[in-house]
Amino acid sequence: MSFQNPSQEKIFQYLAEAKVIAVVGLSSNPAKTSYQIAEILKAHGYKLYGVNPKLAGQTINEIPVVENLAAVPEPIDIVDIFRRSEFLPGIAEEFLKTDAKVFWAQLGLRSEEAAKILQDQGRNDIVMDRCVKIELNKRA
Repeated sequence: MSFQNPSQEKIFQYLAEAKVIAVVGLSSNPAKTSYQIAEILKAHGYKLYGVNPKLAGQTINEIPVVENLAAVPEPIDIVDIFRRSEFLPGIAEEFLKTDAKVFWAQLGLRSEEAAKILQDQGRNDIVMDRCVKIELNKRA
């Protein structure tokens, strides 16, 4: 069975209920999509944490950066992922070690293996190949 995204209403619900978003693969380069999307999320009032082992301990555009998801110091509502699809299964494994609610892989990113890893553990709040910015704009 192949992975299916939740309904549009459910995606809007995730965004409406979320307060804390962890941005996996946050870049310090303002030209990168992860930096730009994080800026938009911040403007929408979300509390953000960057997850990037190379930049851990730094602050990027007022966003604290930690080494991994487990290092985020408060409950995560959405894990917004900006890493290539082949990294998604490993991120799914890391996600399972937290109480994070929604696993969200950005536009162009998809992994059946990651979906299976999560679903096998009863974690079914998964969005793949969707852009948070686009979904926020649809909701507005």
